[in-house]
Amino acid sequence: MIGELPPALVLVVGSLGVPLLRGRMRSAYVLLLPVLSFLYLLSFSTGTYGRIEVFTYELALVRIDSLGLAFAYLFHIAAFIACVFSLRVRDSFQFVAGLMYAGGAIGAVLAGDLLTLFIFWELLAVTSLFLIWARRTPRSTAAGMRYLVVQVLSGLLLLAGLLIRVQQTGSLAFDFIGLDGLAAALIFTAFGIKCAFPLLHNWLTDAYPEATPTGTVFLSAFTTKVAIYAMARAFPGTEYLIYIGAAMTAFPIFYAVIENDLRRVLAYSMINQLGFMVCGIGLGTELALNGAISHAFNDVIFKGLLFMSMGAILYRTGKINGSDLGGLYKSMPITTEFCIVAAASISAFPLFSGFVSKSMVMTAALEEGYDVIWLVLLFASAGVFHHAGIKIPYFAFFAHDSGIRCREAPRNMLIAMGLAAALCVFNGCFPSAFLYKLMPYEVGYVPYTSGHVISQLQLLFFSALAFCWLNLRGIYPPELHSTNIDSDYIYRRAVPALLEGAVRMGRHLVEALARPLRGIYQRSLGEVMRHHTPAGVLGEPWGTGAAALWAAILLCAYLLLSYS
Repeated sequence: MIGELPPALVLVVGSLGVPLLRGRMRSAYVLLLPVLSFLYLLSFSTGTYGRIEVFTYELALVRIDSLGLAFAYLFHIAAFIACVFSLRVRDSFQFVAGLMYAGGAIGAVLAGDLLTLFIFWELLAVTSLFLIWARRTPRSTAAGMRYLVVQVLSGLLLLAGLLIRVQQTGSLAFDFIGLDGLAAALIFTAFGIKCAFPLLHNWLTDAYPEATPTGTVFLSAFTTKVAIYAMARAFPGTEYLIYIGAAMTAFPIFYAVIENDLRRVLAYSMINQLGFMVCGIGLGTELALNGAISHAFNDVIFKGLLFMSMGAILYRTGKINGSDLGGLYKSMPITTEFCIVAAASISAFPLFSGFVSKSMVMTAALEEGYDVIWLVLLFASAGVFHHAGIKIPYFAFFAHDSGIRCREAPRNMLIAMGLAAALCVFNGCFPSAFLYKLMPYEVGYVPYTSGHVISQLQLLFFSALAFCWLNLRGIYPPELHSTNIDSDYIYRRAVPALLEGAVRMGRHLVEALARPLRGIYQRSLGEVMRHHTPAGVLGEPWGTGAAALWAAILLCAYLLLSYS
């Protein structure tokens, strides 16, 4: 039976031993856990394991197939690199949360049924929350509360969907669902929230930039990619996803260009890259699905590298706004080089990883006759070069000299960034050696053709030319200390204001209705007191019901206003 337990338990249970260790023993133990989990995963062959019965329903705790394995391998690599990057963290609790979080992601992509998926889905939500709260600032606390509300909502929708589905089908199997019926719609929405669909994306851009420098590296790897996996498993070929994905690639560009917080720029950039994956899943062809999954693999690595480079800056300088940085290439030259590798990868430069995966989705869109979608993806490809390929390294390391002089990133951070950079180059130069072999379908796609290389270089050249021209003419949005209003304004400001007004109106209404009754009650009670109590011993009484009502109103008002 032990041989059929989920590999995720190695990380989840093993993380509990981290607080018991100190120094090098703790570091070695933290790095050993992802390795042991990976070796345990290799002992499984294709099939389902850990079959148990719960209330006459059969669960499959582990399912091994090509789709799940691609993400499981990816998450083990990401967990190891994130642990290396975090070795200087003194707070053992961050390691516990990070390792449990990685374990939840691995358990979710290997789950063979919806109930097991739901359990790991909720583990992801809870453990990732503590990586946000670990920064221990008022902003991170408030952002964490909002993050928790959204993640719990996603879990509740998934639970409701699986309950309706099991009632309709009598099965908890997690396979193709298709967008048909209430159960499917609920599950689709639950997955869509964690995919950061438009108007459901604010939890990502709100919470990720508030996490610790190391916590953001973990966060960038798991939650959204688990959702991409779930969407690829349950809803491939759903046409709605094509248009949703196209919108996801386009709208974050405008926010990323004007955003000052460089980690928030990367959060918007993450939504942009998720859009390519969602679009590929919606297209549903073998080429498109391979493109979506391979791009998810590459995105975890190069986006993690970008977050690591920004995390190293935040660790050394305590600053992360583009307006406060600049000239850091003099103090952190190695970090600068790694950031440039990540920027080239996300921008899909030839010989870097993004080039061999993003174009698969775009080619599939053309092959299926979605010419307008292809144009949107082309625009998004140029846009991502602006905000992630140029803006991030330019304003962080070059631009104006901020006068900040600091030490280079710590050795463990440089090693972690070096591992990620090496993977970016290796997957870009030799995609068939490792990346394409992990895909669920045979990959016949050849990325390095003269036409593809030349057209991509032309796109990048003219995009860079546009940036230079806009910047020299003073048209490009400057880096300013400001707050950009996104759709979360609706529930963070507008809705609380309306609720506050409703509470005031309700208070006046309750007072108006209670005033006559309170007078009658007080007169009756006064008669009783005159017969049983000496005058002046007790003050004017306040009814228990009124006190309870006010306590409830004040509690609701506190929760709504404190975390808005």
